[in-house]
Amino acid sequence: MEYTTLGPTGSEVSKLCLGTWRFGHETDGVVETTESEAHDLLDAAVEAGINFIDTANRYGDPPGTSEQYLGNWLEGRDREDFVIASKVGMPVDDGRGWNRDGLSRKHVRWQIDATLERLGTDYLDLYYIHRLDDRTPVQETLTTLHQLVEEGKVRHLGASTMAAWELTELLWKADANGLESVAVTQPPVDATLQNWQRYERFDLHRYLEVCEKHDIGVLPYSPLAGGFLTGKYERDGDAPEGSRADLDPDTFERKYVSERAWDVLDAVRVVTDEADATAAQVALRWVMEQDQLPGGMIPLTGARTVDQLRENIGAVDLDLSRDQLDRIDEARGQPLFAAKL
Repeated sequence: MEYTTLGPTGSEVSKLCLGTWRFGHETDGVVETTESEAHDLLDAAVEAGINFIDTANRYGDPPGTSEQYLGNWLEGRDREDFVIASKVGMPVDDGRGWNRDGLSRKHVRWQIDATLERLGTDYLDLYYIHRLDDRTPVQETLTTLHQLVEEGKVRHLGASTMAAWELTELLWKADANGLESVAVTQPPVDATLQNWQRYERFDLHRYLEVCEKHDIGVLPYSPLAGGFLTGKYERDGDAPEGSRADLDPDTFERKYVSERAWDVLDAVRVVTDEADATAAQVALRWVMEQDQLPGGMIPLTGARTVDQLRENIGAVDLDLSRDQLDRIDEARGQPLFAAKL
């Protein structure tokens, strides 16, 4: 395993982060990753040298199941061996209750304690704003999160999906009021750029420009485009049984599939043959090679089986040439960073 610095935090982390959103998650009544399977994945990740684990209070059915699985696994292990991230802001029940989502002081205070209890730990290394809350002033949210840092419940702050101007506002408000600022972001980034078409008001290039200017770390989620870039899908073929496209075809098509995405997958497959690697490894390595940011990009890798996880981890040892990376960019239509245009 290779290690890098997590943005400006000074913390040393593996160059892959294990994502746990599938832990306890149900699709059409099917649990994608049971607790036993989750623990097997965690064991395999640690065996390979991964020390960075990402979860959220919203993950699993019911919400919090992912944190509970992770907390049970952490029992008897040295907490200081791991860098653990979680999130707050998304709904944590069926929406019928009050204060069950958002970034109010009441909700954040309630949820940090619930998260720490499920994880069986006294603190989080990284606490993300999962989504912004239009009902709560940004300054109230930042003040509350700043207090959590001062109390030692949280080491550093992060922000997940939002527009570049919203991230800029967070940074400005924190600076102007002497509050703890965002050190790490977690946007959806993959070689197809397809994810960002879901967020019409978002401009990924501007978002990354903000991160680059302010030395913010970036941990892309869904770097394999929901499994599309693993190479298991064909233009004219049926989706593999049990795959995300099989379980939820409409959502998968909307989020990940386009003619450009197929072009990128074709380019990835050519590089795969040249590099004697798998499509997943090439797609992950492409993300890891976006090194204009402090510590480079650290992709979140999720897997349903230990074999899939070990395949993904193989991206760490993969060498791709500048020509191979450029050909993937050409299939995308543009490089990821505007500065390279």
